[in-house]
Amino acid sequence: MTERDNVTVKDPRGPVNNGSGHQNVYYGIGPDWMTRKKVASLRITLEDRVRLADRFAPPLHYRTAADRLEKPGSVVLLEAPPGSGRRAAAIMLLHRLGEDGHGPWDGDDEGGRFEELPATDKDEAEDETALPPTEGDRFLLDLSTITDEETYAKAQRLLDVRRAQVQAAGAHMVVVLPYGMEHVHSPFLEPHTVKLGRPRGIAVVTRYLRMDQMTFRPADLEGADLQRLYDRSPMRELARLAGLVRTARESGRFGAGFSDWLDQAVHAVTDRAGDVARQVAEVRAAPERALLLAAAVFEGTHADTVYAAWQSLMSTVGREDEEATTELARTDFGARLKALRIERDPEGRLRFDRLAYADAVRNYFWANFPGIRDDLRGWIADAAGLQGLTTDDRVTVAIRFGERSLATGRPSDVFDLVVEWAAGETGGSYDPRALAALELGLGHDGFGGWFRKRMYESVTSGDPSEGLVRVLTAACVRSLGTTHPDQAMVRLRHLAVRKGEAAREAREALLHLAGRDRRHYRLLIDRLLRYPPRRDPHEAQSRILLLTELLRSDRAPVPPPWPDLALGWEAVFSQPPTDLWKPLVTSWLDSVARDRAQEPALAAMAGAAHGRGAALLRLYAIAYAWAGPAHHPSRATVATRFRQHIDDAQYARTERAGAGSRTTEEAR
Repeated sequence: MTERDNVTVKDPRGPVNNGSGHQNVYYGIGPDWMTRKKVASLRITLEDRVRLADRFAPPLHYRTAADRLEKPGSVVLLEAPPGSGRRAAAIMLLHRLGEDGHGPWDGDDEGGRFEELPATDKDEAEDETALPPTEGDRFLLDLSTITDEETYAKAQRLLDVRRAQVQAAGAHMVVVLPYGMEHVHSPFLEPHTVKLGRPRGIAVVTRYLRMDQMTFRPADLEGADLQRLYDRSPMRELARLAGLVRTARESGRFGAGFSDWLDQAVHAVTDRAGDVARQVAEVRAAPERALLLAAAVFEGTHADTVYAAWQSLMSTVGREDEEATTELARTDFGARLKALRIERDPEGRLRFDRLAYADAVRNYFWANFPGIRDDLRGWIADAAGLQGLTTDDRVTVAIRFGERSLATGRPSDVFDLVVEWAAGETGGSYDPRALAALELGLGHDGFGGWFRKRMYESVTSGDPSEGLVRVLTAACVRSLGTTHPDQAMVRLRHLAVRKGEAAREAREALLHLAGRDRRHYRLLIDRLLRYPPRRDPHEAQSRILLLTELLRSDRAPVPPPWPDLALGWEAVFSQPPTDLWKPLVTSWLDSVARDRAQEPALAAMAGAAHGRGAALLRLYAIAYAWAGPAHHPSRATVATRFRQHIDDAQYARTERAGAGSRTTEEAR
């Protein structure tokens, strides 16, 4: 095949890179609404890692880092400039341990967990210390967002502790170092540091295009403008360029062939900011500027909806002299749209006539009109619920607002809307706008920790509405449970002991999350026993109910962690209400009747009531009732063995009491 031959790739397997900053791996993948709405941040799940592997181009010295990481207990520190794909490289190093990506865990997460660690200890709450590493675990520690020397010094001290733990356990860890702070690097880090170079830009674009099944010639990707992008643009911008080519193709509005689509995409990433700046300078009237912004935020929705959003925005920021005239005396809506180069499709939906122009308009207004950002938050709070918007439309608007707010350093604007939208949901489900906005924040490289902390504050010191409890629960299950499962469990645990139906849903989500992982199951038992409830009778009751449910046989992992179960049973059997004991005990009696391997439960349960006569009698009665008057042979056998363990525990109690009496007499 020559360079002049067309290239159509339908089953690519090579790698391409994604950039630093907010990682968006959404071009050409799956039907999920989050990917369609371009908000799928790079979570460290197996599915997302596989997607990234198909798009990843190894940077210079990547092989050196991979070789160092293969040894159990290894820690590799990456030093690279922003925009070079350093975070993606770190994830791929952990994902593809072994020669050429065929390491012991390639495509299989059973070999050890894969988690991202918080950058500093202040990102962790008091009761959410991470699980200790075990052999085969893989950890990412991204310090690239640290910008001050004091914070970095603290992060390095914590890194020393984590490095020692990883090495002792035989785990693996990759650390992304902050750029431009080499002068404060600890000398102990130098032997573990690998300096990565910039990947080949054309390889990045090529792989994304091939993943989108584009037909093109190698010569189509040549040219001075493209070469400048290859040499200078961050990896995320090159990924965006390839994605815009796909968007141009699918729209059917920007030419009929690859060269047309590519030309439009290049203009979109190089010229749009200047185009918008010139248009805003020409459009001086507030109504026209407001319409430009409303159309950009609500692009793709019906013209009537955009009109309503425009009117709402003008009411929020001020109408100037428009109110002095009647509707019929003003320039008609269609003429205004035409003057702003906004088109109306046959279905009545509005779009700009240039590729990615709406993105550039939103960027421009948020960046250059800081004085109206508070007003924009209030506007979106209401306008995202306008009649005529589909659920997808509302989610899209929420995401567009969230992206701009995070880009301008205003995460609180996003979380405030999450709280407001969630509280307005009166049904038995969560508000999809609130969940999408929260997940966007959780997946953001710079503000992910901020959102995790706000979630923690909401579940521990706040009084979240039923709607917010549902949103927080869904975020823990769908997002936090995949990136920071230990932190997800902490938040769910606090939600699960609250009052209301939403708390019951959180409790079920927590039990499900704990049941997926043996270590997390044991951790949940430990935390329920270690952290006492506040002076709230309902919370105390909810905690014991949660613990009792967790200790049932159908919740326990296989094989069961008997010492942890015994500690939990001891806590349950030491306090009322005793009516919770029956379903717990009978679940294990049923389990033993089905499987003799579960028989250690009998001794463990009896031992958990050791020293408490009333509790032992209660267990005896439960076993008798479970066996039934007919005394089914299998049940009778299990009940007899259980009662023998109870008798042994009771006898030991009596023996100790007698020994104590004799000792007292002798002392006299």
